[in-house]
Amino acid sequence: MDVNLATAGPSEGPAERLLRRFPKTRPPLPPAFQAIYAAQYKENRSGETAAASLSQRLESWMHRKVAADVRGGRARPTLELGAGTLNQLPYEPEGAPYDVVEPFTALLEDAPAKARVRDVFADLREVPAERRYDRITSVAALEHIADLPFVLARSARLLAPGGVFRAAIPAEGGFLWRMGWSLTTGLEFRLRHGLDYGVLMRHEHVNTAAEIEGLARLLFAETRVDSFGLGRQLSLYRFIEARAPRLDVAAAWEARFPA
Repeated sequence: MDVNLATAGPSEGPAERLLRRFPKTRPPLPPAFQAIYAAQYKENRSGETAAASLSQRLESWMHRKVAADVRGGRARPTLELGAGTLNQLPYEPEGAPYDVVEPFTALLEDAPAKARVRDVFADLREVPAERRYDRITSVAALEHIADLPFVLARSARLLAPGGVFRAAIPAEGGFLWRMGWSLTTGLEFRLRHGLDYGVLMRHEHVNTAAEIEGLARLLFAETRVDSFGLGRQLSLYRFIEARAPRLDVAAAWEARFPA
């Protein structure tokens, strides 16, 4: 899609209409949700409940897809966005610098793989501008990011020549994804807490899979997408591999969505 995003106006087509949705506004959490938020988030990422454990087994598809380019080979300098409890690291080979961005630092406190991480950043803006990575990765994180165009643009500018952006995301916005969490984590959450898990999901997942994929296709000249399921709507997860960033687009997005 060839669009000059530095000068595009509000009537210039789907690219501009997509960009005008950002930055997103996260719906506030009611007090009952705030009281259990931190514990619930850590339980989900650590697989501490039956539903969370099932989710983790299914999510292994995402971890394997992200690591497929280095599986059985040589490690490459990597930056992971939204590293959570570092549950991607067991899928990654050792031997190269591995940095992470994770604003919820409590998730890292007891992570067994923490010793393998070179640097931890609470925000992508903290990554030194002169650093370059062969790989920038993300697993189940991009759907949470309210200022996603900025984050993708900064990531594109941190890629080394020939570098690759590899991200796996839930198929947010699709029928099968919604049905899947409603009948597992959502049902368990209601039984345990008497609360609607959909409220938490709307707070957390501010971006749909279609929006994430759309931004990636605008920013990178080469983009490939795989689905875990049958097409876009009947899938649980998507994997996005993107190369050849359009650096002029990245610069325009960074200027448009500043810190």
